[in-house]
Amino acid sequence: MARLGVNVDHIATLRQARGGHEPDPIMAASLVELAGAEGLVVHLREDRRHIQDRDLTILRETVHIQLNLEMAAEDSIAKIALHVKPDIATLVPERRQELTTEGGLDVVEHRERIQSMVNLLHEGGIPVSLFIDPDVQQIRAAHKVNADFVELHTGRYANTQRQQEADAEYDALAQAAKLAAKLGLRVSAGHGLNYHNAQRMTKIPEIEEFNIGHSIIARAVFVGLERAIREMKALLT
Repeated sequence: MARLGVNVDHIATLRQARGGHEPDPIMAASLVELAGAEGLVVHLREDRRHIQDRDLTILRETVHIQLNLEMAAEDSIAKIALHVKPDIATLVPERRQELTTEGGLDVVEHRERIQSMVNLLHEGGIPVSLFIDPDVQQIRAAHKVNADFVELHTGRYANTQRQQEADAEYDALAQAAKLAAKLGLRVSAGHGLNYHNAQRMTKIPEIEEFNIGHSIIARAVFVGLERAIREMKALLT
């Protein structure tokens, strides 16, 4: 059974909208753990639009499940990561004007920079995942820079409107996962997955972890966070 990592960035987004203290992503993290999720995911963006440095520090002290820090390949964020020591760091592309991450990291184009960041994090004892599109060249590049994981970007699969397109994107993800595993990379997947499209992804045996945020938090508005997580875990079983 694949593990579930729950992204609580949207809890912090709601808090930041009013500039107050609620809802608290720290409290959300305790419910994520109570509901049986195996991981907690947070993205410390350069513009600090949701998760704050203090959140990350407290989460590291209180979370007993895997803490996955999503981050840009930037020195200032790497310095924080090396101090906090998440269980894994996921390098993601980041643009300030985007609403959410729009695609995978271009490891081929930025190989030298990413290699340097992977080396730095490894020296600090932090395993590294690269968030990439299901593309053969990107997977081979991830292997060459010595990443530990690849997280396959499932956005195109999740956003397709026609079954034929969904099938094509699913096949691309399946082939990408197979190649990554063959090269010795561990595989996770995420972005845009929800209660309608996630279950099919469990048929790809190489994927050992799904990182899901928006759909779980959206459902939690109506049924509560603990129930929303348990329902997602049931789909991934």
